[in-house]
Amino acid sequence: HEIRARALAGPSERATEAQHAKGKLTARERIELLLDAGSFREVEQLRRHRATGFGLEAKKPYSDGVITGWGTVEGRTVFV
Repeated sequence: HEIRARALAGPSERATEAQHAKGKLTARERIELLLDAGSFREVEQLRRHRATGFGLEAKKPYSDGVITGWGTVEGRTVFV
């Protein structure tokens, strides 16, 4: 449960604040606005990249910057 909560929180509070400072929403916030409330079902939420070099070994956020799943818009199933 703790790992899933971290994945839902995003890479960091600082990253979320930076996105908001630009007048933008996070990807999860945009998905929440698009889909019917409570309908989103995420796929591979805990997926992480396996890249090496350029310090990527130390930066392995859950969902690896890609959020994929399905939900409904006005009752119709859509994939995002």
